[in-house]
Amino acid sequence: MAQNFRRYTLNAVGTESTNDIPDGSDFDSYDAIISIRIANVTAGTVTAECYINDGSNDIHIVKDISIPSGSSVELIDGANRFVVASGDRMYFKSDTSAALDVWVSAVDAIST
Repeated sequence: MAQNFRRYTLNAVGTESTNDIPDGSDFDSYDAIISIRIANVTAGTVTAECYINDGSNDIHIVKDISIPSGSSVELIDGANRFVVASGDRMYFKSDTSAALDVWVSAVDAIST
């Protein structure tokens, strides 16, 4: 079975929760998130969070993580993965305006 890799990106994430990647319609059946990298593009240290809303609950992947200027964090290490379902929505937020660039890699439709 062929693997369908996907990537989603955001630029200049700020103080409002952003759910542009994926927006729920991008997750179909069950998908595997294989990488989330958050980079601080500002001159100062920022605080970031990433969470998934499953339709009724916010489940944090990371909350209030401090990222120094010019640094990035990888939220999924090594062979770790997690599964999302159709309708799940991923959000990112910072304590500083236009502070984060985000890259998410996923495998589409791991189970149909």
